[in-house]
Amino acid sequence: MLHILQPKHSKLSKEEEKRILEQYSISKSQLPKIKLHDATIRDTGVKKGDIVKISRKSASSESFYYRVVI
Repeated sequence: MLHILQPKHSKLSKEEEKRILEQYSISKSQLPKIKLHDATIRDTGVKKGDIVKISRKSASSESFYYRVVI
């Protein structure tokens, strides 16, 4: 499901997950949660425990947010 106002959601690889967790010195349990059946990630092939990267663009920059699938 894609909408013009919906930010891009993508699944991180295991290497990317490790790098992000080390970069921010956190564990998966400390990340905000997103439900497996959320409409924004339903068709991305994620499983419970995966980390999703959310890319939000503004006029001047792009920000990244991370969620763990529950």
